[in-house]
Amino acid sequence: MFTGIVEEVGNIEGVKKGAGSASISIRASRIMDDIHLGDSVAVNGVCLTVTAISGGGLAADVMHETLNRSTLGTLRPGKPVNLERAMAADGRFGGHIVTGHIDGTGTLASVRPDGNAIWYTIATPPPILRLIIEKGSMAIDGISLTIARVAAKDFSVSVIPRTAASTILPSLRIGDAVNLENDCIGKYVEHLLGNAGPSGTITAGFLAEHGF
Repeated sequence: MFTGIVEEVGNIEGVKKGAGSASISIRASRIMDDIHLGDSVAVNGVCLTVTAISGGGLAADVMHETLNRSTLGTLRPGKPVNLERAMAADGRFGGHIVTGHIDGTGTLASVRPDGNAIWYTIATPPPILRLIIEKGSMAIDGISLTIARVAAKDFSVSVIPRTAASTILPSLRIGDAVNLENDCIGKYVEHLLGNAGPSGTITAGFLAEHGF
């Protein structure tokens, strides 16, 4: 589990692609102080398992399913990536619950300065938009951010300078794809409501039928 607080911006050192999978090597420094084979690391919000460690970084395998659902298939040597190690049990919960299992991708539609903040607007399909609420949480490329606005075809976040400077956000350009992970609590609630009955709502009768 992760919190969406990026620890370091690393750089892709190499990408080896197979028929339906890939192996990536990442140059990093800060997170290497406490990392081991088999550890989980979020790379642009995608949970990967460390398969090799070198003096200047790490390597991880990316399976076919992950390549299909994320932007990792577009990574090239030299590209910056957000990195976060799995949350330690004694660590601070600075962001929100992030699993590293993304729901899909969005496209950067606009970037607008607003005083000391920057507004990023992300276009994304209805299956992701329906689980977004204003003032709720969203992980964008693994960054825990608060939703400032939701529209019919996109949503926006307002980012403070500290967050921008600590992540890959400044390197994004209009049209770039980003990994998105909805708040997992919302996904569970939607699933439970979907099984509530034909109406899709929880009623007094539904609760009584199930012992409440």
